[in-house]
Amino acid sequence: MHTGAVSPAPRQRVGIEARALLAMGLPLIGSHVAQMLISVTDTVMMGWYSIPGLAALSISGPTFFVIFIMGSGFAWAVTPMVASALGQEDERQIRRVTRMGLWLSIGFGVLVLPVFFFAEPLFLAMGQAPEVANLAGQYMPFLGLGIIPALLVQVLKSYLSAIELTRAILVAVLGAAVLNALVNYVLIFGNFGAPELGIIGAGFASLLSHAVSLIALAVYATRKRPEHTLFRNFRRPDSEALVRVFRLGVPIGLTLLAETALFAASSVMMGWLGTIPLAAHGIALQITSLTFMVPLGLSQAVTVRVGRASGRGDPETVRAAALAGLFLALFALIPTIASFLIIPETLIGLFVDPNDPARMVILGAGASLLAVSALFQIVDFGQVLGLGMLRGIQDTRVPMVVAIVSYWLIGLPTSYVLGFVLDMGGVGVWLGLTVGLTCACVALLWRFWRRAF
Repeated sequence: MHTGAVSPAPRQRVGIEARALLAMGLPLIGSHVAQMLISVTDTVMMGWYSIPGLAALSISGPTFFVIFIMGSGFAWAVTPMVASALGQEDERQIRRVTRMGLWLSIGFGVLVLPVFFFAEPLFLAMGQAPEVANLAGQYMPFLGLGIIPALLVQVLKSYLSAIELTRAILVAVLGAAVLNALVNYVLIFGNFGAPELGIIGAGFASLLSHAVSLIALAVYATRKRPEHTLFRNFRRPDSEALVRVFRLGVPIGLTLLAETALFAASSVMMGWLGTIPLAAHGIALQITSLTFMVPLGLSQAVTVRVGRASGRGDPETVRAAALAGLFLALFALIPTIASFLIIPETLIGLFVDPNDPARMVILGAGASLLAVSALFQIVDFGQVLGLGMLRGIQDTRVPMVVAIVSYWLIGLPTSYVLGFVLDMGGVGVWLGLTVGLTCACVALLWRFWRRAF
């Protein structure tokens, strides 16, 4: 409806969207960082406990994440669908898509659970060292038990993000991260009279943190927005909403899978190079994954802002939100790249016991990988922002094809050729990742610009 109000100029509109993205995105970034700290804490403490344990986490962590991220496509689908429903002022649709996102997440978690209980033979079949495969096999069942609460947390985070209640997400996940660190400290090393469980203690701590996050967010969502009645008559099916979430979520899940599986495959290749290169890779990957939470949080905020504007038929704001997200991401790149190039040994050293005889070798290998990572941060930031923009307009199928081609038909073969055929080792593997990310970045941003401008 025309109200007679003067529409803001394009530059003002971008500024308005930038402020909105920061208000929403900073808590999301913080929550993603806190979520990553659960994995980082496991890695740091296992690195101080034993190098074989660290190598086991370096192979089992990415494997869990591959499975988790594929299932989280249903959760990510909730964000643009709820945002669009808000733009149309359709509160009933908010409840329907969120509830069916929870349904689909539970179903996926049940379906993949057996994989986690047969992890050791799978890792042996992938060429991992027997000691590493055995330790990973002890750790994975705990991750399997935690995948359903972890996926449900992701759905509730998407719902709360879409209605712009992001601070609660930050508080809940921070609390879970602190709990994980404390339980890790007690159970990995056997402190305060507890049994020394090593990698099993790390697994139990991760499971507990996912459960606590779920309870906290479910209670908050119910009390903060009781009109949405998310859990009333939860067992009642909604076939129409379920199909819509499924159709949007499957391409998102496969898109996420294409990228995360690329990094998991790189972990397998690094394992072929030996335990030390795999440990260095695991540390470098933890650090780059932590910095990746910045564009990931911005991407989710962009999805919400673009989704709302698209739902109410406002193409100018769609474009302004996209531009604001890119400007903020470019600004965030500066300290990230600088730290990777200036203090790589300091960053890597946080994850390794100062008295470990392999410390200097790991520091050197990890610093080389971070130097390459400084290069691919640019395109990694760009591709995740492009995905967020396209999800906001509920464009998910073509991005899925772009991701599969870029990562698996271009990136992975390039990693193998550079790393093994040309004998560049771990640096070659990471350069191949950069090539795949570059292809995805260019294609995704081009597609959004073609559709929105």
